[in-house]
Amino acid sequence: MSNGFFKIPYPKNEPVLNYAPGSAERKALQDAIAELKSQTADLPMIINGQEVRTDNHVAMHPPHQLSHHLGVFHKGDVSHVNQAIDAALAAKPLWEAMSWEHRAAIFMKAAELLAGPYRYKMNAATMLAQSKNAYQAEIDAACEMIDFFRFNAYYMAQIYAGQPDSLPGIWNRSEYRPLEGFVVAITPFNFTSIAGNLCAAPALMGNVVVWKPAETQIYSAHVIMEIFQKAGLPDGVINLVHVSGPVLGNTVFSHPQFAGIHFTGSTGTFNYMWKTIGENIAKYKSYPRIVGETGGKDFVMAHNSADPAEVAVALSRGAFEYQGQKCSAASRAYIPQSLWKTISERLVTDVKSFKMGIADDFSNFINAVIDEKSFDKITSYIAQAKTDADAQIIVGGNYDKTEGYFIEPTVIVTTNPQYVTLTEELFGPVLTIYVYQDQDFEATLDLVDQTSPYALTGAFFARDRAVIQLASDRLRHAAGNFYINDKPTGAVVNQQPFGGGRASGTNDKAGSYLNLTRWVSARSIKETFVPATDYRYSFLGE
Repeated sequence: MSNGFFKIPYPKNEPVLNYAPGSAERKALQDAIAELKSQTADLPMIINGQEVRTDNHVAMHPPHQLSHHLGVFHKGDVSHVNQAIDAALAAKPLWEAMSWEHRAAIFMKAAELLAGPYRYKMNAATMLAQSKNAYQAEIDAACEMIDFFRFNAYYMAQIYAGQPDSLPGIWNRSEYRPLEGFVVAITPFNFTSIAGNLCAAPALMGNVVVWKPAETQIYSAHVIMEIFQKAGLPDGVINLVHVSGPVLGNTVFSHPQFAGIHFTGSTGTFNYMWKTIGENIAKYKSYPRIVGETGGKDFVMAHNSADPAEVAVALSRGAFEYQGQKCSAASRAYIPQSLWKTISERLVTDVKSFKMGIADDFSNFINAVIDEKSFDKITSYIAQAKTDADAQIIVGGNYDKTEGYFIEPTVIVTTNPQYVTLTEELFGPVLTIYVYQDQDFEATLDLVDQTSPYALTGAFFARDRAVIQLASDRLRHAAGNFYINDKPTGAVVNQQPFGGGRASGTNDKAGSYLNLTRWVSARSIKETFVPATDYRYSFLGE
């Protein structure tokens, strides 16, 4: 029981290490990569704090080095989902009764473990299994996840401190209860930090969780789980299962104690889950919380007052860092005719200078896409662009999956504002550009707003402040994260809370207190110190 009004230390964003040649962190990370590659992992599910193995072993290989065997994970079935649900519900009474400062301390300790002894192992696992370069792993698997754990504890204290006013003789107060039942976390391959946050945020607020990571992220998910256990997370609070999506969904979405889902993935999957939850709504003890961040067709638009060099760098970084496999990656751009020659020359030069290869080689800017399914999908669009009369590939366009799933960063220029790669989500290293006539600027604003069903991120470049105001107003609903004179990627916890609307999700803003409010159910309590003893009101008098 708490006997004080405890104050969470005000968090600061974790500094990003640069891994420059000769630096101590570069050597430490290289050593961690070598150590992991020298081992053969055998990764069980973690249910109720116990290792659970099966006879169904799935091999893991770096997407950039298919010949290397990282190990296997043990794939489960419906029985393991049920075990995880039972373990979560059994752990719930003690966990939600734990004083909030002790829950906070667990995740604050996890942040310090990640910032210190686990930093290089976490980054190395992400580089190997998800094919990220050192910098992309550092800003994701280390810094962003540290920030989530630290700031979420601070946000929790802020939420609990929010209390109503009281009148004389009455004490009003609010308590923020965890949800009744269990929460499901379904996490993607592309951000290790998202995987950590989607299961940790509900747990921090007193909920219990069944966590299914993407199969291509299980390798680093186990490092996250190791950190949780090292930090003192009680058994059963977060249960890690390796099962297919249908096996998980068919079980959890029909369970009466299903209380909510924290999801990042495709729009189609999210829509299907929402529909299934709706069909099963009469089964549930309470209305589930549905929180999701889904697809994107993120844009960069430039006005003719923009700086061409700034636009070109925003395109090369925003479109191609981590092979364009960011929900926020720039995948469509709208460039005025007057700037196109200068921007295109700089962009092509930059893209041609990118080195592509294995993540272990720190000189490589580009690594592999995540798996063969993704490779085949992306390259089919590139192959089509090579034959279409209204499209031209100005750089890139080659690909090979002999040794790894490598696709050259590819820039397509189209004369068709509704061209397929300008409208459909590809989730890979392909940027499509539409060059508009300068006098059509305002009509192009409408084109940017109306072309895509998504509304996740977008960037606008201009020097003219009146034009910036106009674009900000006209594109108000086109992006949940809107960047002025910057690339549309790289949101930082507590600086740019992340999420989008329309087909991009519920916009519950991970990296702010708003997300945590979804994982509590408030109870208003009114206590009257001297209750009335007569039903009669004064107005009844003669």
